[in-house]
Amino acid sequence: MTDLPEDLPERARADAPDRRPGGRTARVRAQVLDAVRAELGEHGYEGLTMEGVAARAGVHRTTVYRRWQDVGGLLADVLDAAGEDDWRPPDTGSLRGDLTALNDEIQESLVVRPSIPQALMAASFRSTQAADAQQRLWEDRYARCEILVGRAVERGELPPHTDARRLLIAATAPLYHQLVLLRTAPDPQLPGQAATAATLAATVGAFARPASGEEPDTL
Repeated sequence: MTDLPEDLPERARADAPDRRPGGRTARVRAQVLDAVRAELGEHGYEGLTMEGVAARAGVHRTTVYRRWQDVGGLLADVLDAAGEDDWRPPDTGSLRGDLTALNDEIQESLVVRPSIPQALMAASFRSTQAADAQQRLWEDRYARCEILVGRAVERGELPPHTDARRLLIAATAPLYHQLVLLRTAPDPQLPGQAATAATLAATVGAFARPASGEEPDTL
């Protein structure tokens, strides 16, 4: 598809369909999603509007409505876009080091102001579309982080058949509990302490997957 004429009115250029991969369509999406993050960080879910996003992005509101339909669509696309990055978990040479470095990243993302991850988590409780997208993002991140456990098993740090998901949840949950649920001040020692506790538990088989036919241990 050829580029739109330069003398086409700005509104018409903004609303004209562009089916090329990337190009102007990708730029408009990036502008709009950046605007969503900024508006969400400044005003929260209650203050997030299609008109506000369009104005901040410099895009006509009909473009935003046509592509994203509503605020839920915008939030879902922001979360889906987060899963399109090339992020990889840390590789420090030890499980405890990897989990500590991962927790450091999580803590930093939760304490920065405004915290977009916190704002998106809060919004996911108000929007079904955002909730579904948040779930997809969690699944993506856990899947990427499973390599931490695989490397630890290969190094002999963990017993075989360690359940990666359970271990990762145990290692990272204290940060979300303290910073998101309790809203306590960030503790620089917490990332390492949570990583150490989870590592010690994992080394004695606390997160081992039950053998076929066995029931998992319960309290």
